[in-house]
Amino acid sequence: MKRKEFTELRGKDIKALSKLAFEKKVEAMKVKVAMTGGKEKNLKVYKNIRHEIAQILTLIREKEIIEKMQPKKEVKA
Repeated sequence: MKRKEFTELRGKDIKALSKLAFEKKVEAMKVKVAMTGGKEKNLKVYKNIRHEIAQILTLIREKEIIEKMQPKKEVKA
């Protein structure tokens, strides 16, 4: 993942990031099966996908922490 793509991910919300992480996990499983079957010649593809998943999960966790630290608005009835 290039730096520009990573900065674009920072603008997305948690729901979109978790969906993207799920899609990357599915892609990683497909690549791993292709590697074990001998169809995939580039062995770094799986490593790169795992790295991207880790970056996305880190962004999700950062956003969760930031939301937790924000003061909640009280609603008066």
